[in-house]
Order: sequence, then structure tokens, then C-alpha cells
Amino acid sequence: MRTSVRSILGPLTLALLTSCGGGAENKDKPLPPGTTGGAGDKDLLERAQKMFAALPDVAESAENPVTPEKVALGKLLYHDTRLSMNGTISCNSCHKLDNFGVDGEKTSLGDTKERGARNSPTVYNAALHSMQFWDGRAKDVEEQAGMPVLNPVEHAMPDRAFVEKRLREVPGYKALFAAAFPDEKQPITYKGMERAIGAFERTLMTPSPFDAFLKGDVAALTPEAKEGLALFMDVGCTTCHMGVSVGGTMFHKFGLHQDFRPLTGSTDADHGLMDLTKKESDKDLFKVPGLRNVARTGPYFHDGSVADLSKAVDVMARTSLNKELTADEIRKIVAFLESLTGTPPADALVVPQAVAMR
Repeated sequence: MRTSVRSILGPLTLALLTSCGGGAENKDKPLPPGTTGGAGDKDLLERAQKMFAALPDVAESAENPVTPEKVALGKLLYHDTRLSMNGTISCNSCHKLDNFGVDGEKTSLGDTKERGARNSPTVYNAALHSMQFWDGRAKDVEEQAGMPVLNPVEHAMPDRAFVEKRLREVPGYKALFAAAFPDEKQPITYKGMERAIGAFERTLMTPSPFDAFLKGDVAALTPEAKEGLALFMDVGCTTCHMGVSVGGTMFHKFGLHQDFRPLTGSTDADHGLMDLTKKESDKDLFKVPGLRNVARTGPYFHDGSVADLSKAVDVMARTSLNKELTADEIRKIVAFLESLTGTPPADALVVPQAVAMR
């Protein structure tokens, strides 16, 4: 049965969606006082603390408690090319942990050397988002972890049973799955794979200078970044980009105020929630991305059509906020976005030894 977009979004998100950015009557409205950083550090901090939140150490889950055993197993699985049919790619191929969780491509190559239709988003901090994928079809990172494995253009595995059989043939995995799921009679399962990868991804938090600022260290941001933060809030970016992930919690119609079409030539069938609802009204409706590490995770948008972050800011201001920002305003907002660049966990950057692969 097809999922209703209204049931996915909920009434609050739909209300935010339809009001995001304001109408044409606001296009020439002067920016409010304080836009260029006139507010003092204390006032700016108090405003930001009401709109955002600092990263936790781990994105906890009641349904999948994070344990050291699950994380260790999940890290191995994340790097294991056996989870692709021809053994050519792993999760890390498209979501490179040493490159802020992305591959830097417009769209990624799958196991069969075909390219997907959408840009691969970063895995860092993604466990804090309220849905996964550009169309929101997975509720969490656990559900998301299993979907590319069976996607014919991605990992291209035929079915869950085939994956389980392959994993059970790897001697090293028997003890690792048993340690991660001690209460399971048969611990090596597809669900166990999803839960282990999900647990690992829940540890992929990247604290940044902005987190230090939110915790009270006003000197953690440069004066230009502070002005950019004030602008980011004042011009309306926080209508959609708010919370701990600076986004990742709602859907938005791309090109709300202008007929902005994708730049890569991909077909309309590849866009928005049409694969869930098949409704024309849902075309170009996408999950709002989280902006943490955004300065290191280009190219931007669902189709990777814009490589430059300043250009991406300009496009979003025009198409979502109906505002023309000056070059100076864009520069300051980019300075703020740079402050969202964090530090990946040191252990995440260490590629696991293939002990379990023998």
C-alpha cells in the first residue's frame, strides 16, 4: 500500500512547509535590525540556544540500544564489500568516513557501475534526523542501512536470505554477531546487520565550534560567523533548518517561490516523494538536509547540481525564501556554515582490520 505524504509529514510539518520563507510580498522587505550582528554576544547566544541544540555524544535509541559489541560489529559491516553482490562496494564507498561521510560525487556508482538518481548524503550526525533518504522512506538509520543492500542500482543483493547466507559463511562473524546479540538463537540475521550498522552510525557525531558556542563559549565563533548566524536566523533559514542537526526534521518543496529546475538533466520521475505517493503534487518535495559539515559535503541538493556552497545559499534564498541576498550577506552566512564543520570520532577514521573477513 502506498504511503500517504500527509501521514509522513504530519499536520505541523505541512503547516511549516506551506509557510516556509514567506510570500512575494516579503521579497523587497528590509532585513530586520541585528541582521549584521548588531546584537550582543549574549543576546545572539540566547537566540541560538532557543533555535538549535548541541550534539550529544551518541544518538541513543530505545529500540536499538548502543553497545560496544554492536558498534564494533557495525563498523566491520560498514566497511565490508561482501554486502554488495559483486563485492565491489561497501557503505563506506558512497559515505566515506574520511571525507565527512560523502563521496563528493553528484550521484554515486553502485555495484553494477550504474549511478543512482540522487546525491548520497553524509552519514555523520544522520542518526539524529527524524527520517532518512531524500524522500524520507526510512524512519531511522537502522531501516536505512538495509535498503541500499537490496537496491539493484546500489549493492544489488537479491534478497535478505542471500545476504544472511553470505554473512554466515564468514567464520569471523559468528562470534561477533553472538556477542552483539547474545539473546538471539540465530544472531546472524538481516535485522541484526541493520541494527549493528545503525548502532555504529549512532556514534558518528562531529562536535564543532558551533557546539562550543551553544554551550556558552561565545569566542568559539569568529565575528563574521556570528554575523552570519544572526543573518541565518533573521532572513528565515531557521524556518526549515533548526534543531540539533540544523535541519533533517521536515520536508520542503524545492523551488517554492521560483520555477527552479534541477541542473543535471535527471528526469522528473527521480524527484521528490513521487516514488512513495506517485502524486504530481508531491513532485520536488524533499527532506530538508541537516547542515552540519555542509561546507565539506558538496555537491549540494538532491541531484548534486550545485558544487559551490555560496551558490547553494543564493539558490535557497531565492527559491525558498524569495529573498535576494547580497554577496556580503552570503559570505557571512557561509562563514557561519563553516562553523558547523566538526571533528569526526578518531576511531571512525581507523579502517578495521579484516580479521572477521577470513
